[in-house]
Amino acid sequence: MSSRDVILGRVRQALGAEPAGPPAGPPAAPAAYGTGIDRGYLRRHGERTAEETVELLAENLTDYRAIVHRCWGTGEELADLLMRLLAERGAGSVLVPPELPPHWLAGVDATRVHDRAVSTPGELDRVDSVVTGCAVAVAETGTIVLDGSPDQGRRRITLIPDHHIVVVRAPGQVVSSVPEALGRLDPTRPLTWISGPSATSDIELDRVEGVHGPRVLEVVLCQDSR
Repeated sequence: MSSRDVILGRVRQALGAEPAGPPAGPPAAPAAYGTGIDRGYLRRHGERTAEETVELLAENLTDYRAIVHRCWGTGEELADLLMRLLAERGAGSVLVPPELPPHWLAGVDATRVHDRAVSTPGELDRVDSVVTGCAVAVAETGTIVLDGSPDQGRRRITLIPDHHIVVVRAPGQVVSSVPEALGRLDPTRPLTWISGPSATSDIELDRVEGVHGPRVLEVVLCQDSR
């Protein structure tokens, strides 16, 4: 049996396409395939309180050059903070997902640009900032996950503008690990995983930001209670 035969057999086995009778094509993978592997992976690394998990998220986001802010609740204090952050960036226009809570931007002077299917990439590129919620945040990796829900909008509105502000409810939307995050996410939705501003490095490790998305990522951690 060649390696090719084994690989093809494994693919057929995984797809449930094994014929009932004698195989007409290459032989199937060994019956023990996939059964002798210990899948008891760690779901998190160490025990933490909810507060410690949020602190770890903030630390790792900062390591990835995201700018972390904090506020209490998602009411007036958040609205004031968003107004200040957008003003400091000189944002004259801001993209708004369809169900972003309106009061979040109540004090913002910038022109609201709504997430519309007919918007062209050129139109989106002329928008200064975008504000969204998130689906979940992963503390161990410093990752924010968007799933296209109405408070986050379509993926493209968070990739084209150069400045992205994400609002994370803490600790409600913060988990320790990727496995825990996957348990909260719908795999059929368009998931966008963000760890810091968009960046890449060439062979000499010269870092270039903004290649695939925003150069500036600001994360607002909204504590649920004092």
